[in-house]
Amino acid sequence: MNAKLTLTAITLAAISIILAVNSNHLFKPPSIPGTHDLLHASEVIQVTGAFGPESIAFDPKGEGPYTGVADGRVLKWEGDGRGWTDFAVTTSERKECVRPFAPEMEHICGRPLGLRFDKKTGDLYIADAYFGLQVVEPNGGLATPLVTEVEGRRLLFTNDMDIDEVEDVIYFTDTSTDFHRRQFMASLLSGDNTGRLMKYDKSSKEVTVLLRGLAFANGVAMSKDHSFVLVAETTTGKIIRYWLKGPNAGKSDIFAEVPGYPDNVRRNSKGEFWVALHSKKGPHANWITSNSWVGRTLLKLPLTFKQLHKLIVVEAHATAIKLSEEGQVLEVLEDCEGKSMRFISEVEEHNGKLWLGSVMMPFIGVYNLH
Repeated sequence: MNAKLTLTAITLAAISIILAVNSNHLFKPPSIPGTHDLLHASEVIQVTGAFGPESIAFDPKGEGPYTGVADGRVLKWEGDGRGWTDFAVTTSERKECVRPFAPEMEHICGRPLGLRFDKKTGDLYIADAYFGLQVVEPNGGLATPLVTEVEGRRLLFTNDMDIDEVEDVIYFTDTSTDFHRRQFMASLLSGDNTGRLMKYDKSSKEVTVLLRGLAFANGVAMSKDHSFVLVAETTTGKIIRYWLKGPNAGKSDIFAEVPGYPDNVRRNSKGEFWVALHSKKGPHANWITSNSWVGRTLLKLPLTFKQLHKLIVVEAHATAIKLSEEGQVLEVLEDCEGKSMRFISEVEEHNGKLWLGSVMMPFIGVYNLH
């Protein structure tokens, strides 16, 4: 008991220091070798009247982008003249869904996270955190539920997906079987490792669980040759590779480790992968997320969401990492002072530009690669 009391006292002291000191001092995350501080040059496109454009997708015609926002809508960018228009929703019960950001309403209004277009059909597939895997036709409207429960239990935190149009299957993640999306800080801090990677067969409508025991299962991306699929494990900073073909089929390994909290993973036309970091991770955050007893202690304290967030995220700036098909770091782009881009959730490369989503900002960014 004395040992526990001592550890608790140390934890509380550390928390007091972290909350008190300036983020540019003691707890600043280390810099990434070879990084380029360029993302501050991104053009910012406000998502007027909305918040948290998590994922970005372009339709088969190249139109868009489309993005899901915190009030449950999927929006389409029509250009500077028309701006954003409503494209789809994931539930018809929307009378009370009038505020741009209302976490307590997410289970009613929906929260579209991962978006992917089927290039053959033009249908948009949506991973809604509360309403599961859904699909909407090319002209938009009310989405149709495809998967709302797995193994007899309702999905609590559907997060991201990728589509294999050859095999006609969808790979998608369920971040946690214990926590909803609005409780994501509790999932991160408690040592929760109930996340899963799953496969949905469009023809048979069957769901197969491929991986279990993931710590905050997040972004999904399939390799260009369809031999493996990647899944981001946010808590640990690992990108896990699940082999679909070859001698290792059905097995998984670590594809890469990144110095922060990875969110979505997106493949470009060359077969390389862009990983969006919600933020980099300092030594104290590594300590907190590596010791679940620390996180559980924090969750019992009268701390606000912002205070908890500050404990594991000291610097609010954007970091995008490009990985090769073998998992090597090819390029790192940052906005080191958070002048334009912060808390990015996705990096979508399209026609020589990077389109940057953010689950915690009211805008998207556009960075010109050339």
